[in-house]
Order: sequence, then structure tokens, then C-alpha cells
Amino acid sequence: MTLLESLKKYTTVVADTGDIEAIARHRPQDATTNPSLLFHAAQMPVYRNLVEEATELALERGGRHEEMAAEFIDRLFVLFGTEILKVVPGRVSTEVAASLSFDAVGTVAKARKLISLYEKKGVARERILIKVASTFEGIRAAELLEKEGIHCNLTLLFSFAQAVACAEAGVTLISPFVGRIYDWYKKERGAEIPADQDPGVASVTRIYNYYKKYGYKTQVMGASFRNVNQIVRLAGCDLLTISPELLDQLEQSEGALERKLDPAKAQASKEERLHLDEKTFRWMHNEDPMATEKLAEGIRKFDSDARRLEDYALSQVAEKVG
Repeated sequence: MTLLESLKKYTTVVADTGDIEAIARHRPQDATTNPSLLFHAAQMPVYRNLVEEATELALERGGRHEEMAAEFIDRLFVLFGTEILKVVPGRVSTEVAASLSFDAVGTVAKARKLISLYEKKGVARERILIKVASTFEGIRAAELLEKEGIHCNLTLLFSFAQAVACAEAGVTLISPFVGRIYDWYKKERGAEIPADQDPGVASVTRIYNYYKKYGYKTQVMGASFRNVNQIVRLAGCDLLTISPELLDQLEQSEGALERKLDPAKAQASKEERLHLDEKTFRWMHNEDPMATEKLAEGIRKFDSDARRLEDYALSQVAEKVG
């Protein structure tokens, strides 16, 4: 048995890539995408037809170049997502622009549009997760969307406050960033951290145990892994989203994994139940220097990736307009 086969017994494996061929190779249940992944996938000759189709649809919309570029990106996300859903049995996560991270109304509008485009392609909303940054505004937007049957994946999650607020809002899924948490503490300490003290792994474990102890339906999907060991230590987490490189390593390694996260063990958690209003949420998040820094940095990076995709979109539109 490979480590990947063993992991799949306890955890739903999700592919973190826009490369449809890589997804098909590893046979995950779900897949996640983002502007950076799509930018790289769009450069690959095998997906040129999707880029061409998105360009044509953007030109049909018309308007200013910037408006057509925005349309191109929405269409490209949906076209890639639709193709991905042909090779995964579960769901695909499609991201709302990071520039909307502090705009609840804009996030809701963009999510509704993306779901509408998917439904026009014959894809049921149950198979889509709208990816939203775990800001206070993003969580409020997701709470509203969930009531409309639009399921959300709350990303850029670093603090316990974010996790509690997401569960209370009834979101479908959260994506705590294991690797980025590890990176911050490694830089802070100026040294590698022993595997059994990994703060990213500890953060996801704490959130998982809290959710299971208090019966929240929100699922936990560990994300942003730096090595296989972090994945092994989270075996049993509801879901884990893993890059093709690490999926390859898991598939090439033989062995059986021990389940680390378990709802039965979660009952022993000493964590008290919290109820967060806006002031308490903001204060509690602010008290975590790693989380405040990594959330701000993550939004900036996601926005930078989106702008690169936007520049690419503008180039495609301009080329056709001539």
C-alpha cells in the first residue's frame, strides 16, 4: 500500500492545481484552483482551447478592455472548473478575487455570478465551493451565501478566531494554511522546527478538535504543505489539499499511515466554546501576530497573482481586438 492510498482511508484528498492532467493522474476526490495556478495552466499548450473560448466570451461581452479582462477571468475559472469536474467525482473550489476581501456585498455578487456561469454550463451548485478570504467581511458574505445554497471554502485562515467565526457562520469548509504558519514561526525562531512541534500542524489539530467536540458541520481542509511529514501528521483531517509534487511523493512511498485526527479523541479537548461578535473577533485575531501578518500578506499575494492573470487576460483581449 502507498502512503496516498493509506491517507485516502481516513481523509478526502484534494488536488491543489489547475493542471487537469495531473488531477486525473492522482484521482483525488476534489480539486482547488486559484489565479496563480490558472495562470500557469493557461500557458500550457494543452489548455489553449480554454483560453481561446474565454477570450471569445469576453469579446462577446464587449465594453472597456478592463471589463472584458474581468469577464475573461470569470469565464476562464469556470471553464477550467468545468473541465476539472469531468475528472474528479466531487467538488472544485473557485476563488473570488482577493481585491474583494473587505467587500461583503461585492463578494456575494461575484459568487452569485460564478455560480450562474457554472449552472449555464450544466454544473450543479453542489459541486462548487466559492473560495473567500477569511476576513470578517468574507465570513459575513459566506454566511449569506450558504443560506442561498452556495457553498463556501474560507481560505487564508491562520487564527483560531477565524476558525471559530467560520464555524459559527455555518460555512461548508475552511482551509487553514499549514505551511505558511510554519514559515512564519521558522523565520521568527531563525531555525527549523522539529516535526513534532510544527505550529501549522498544531493549529489545524486544535481547530479540528474544537469543531468535532462541539458538533460543528464545517469541515477542515489543511492546505499549503511544505513537506510530506506535515500531511502524515494530519491523517484523519476531513480533507487535505495537496500539490501534485507532494501527491507524487505520497504515491511513490510505501507504508500505512496512523490516523492522527479522530472525532472520538477530540472530545478530550480542553477548549471552551466561544461566541464571537465583531469586536471580539477582531481583537482576538489582532492578538495573534502571525495570523494578522500572514492574512494581510496572503491577500496581497493573492491580489498580485490575480493582477498577473488580469494582465494576461488584457493581452488576450487586446490581441483579438487588434
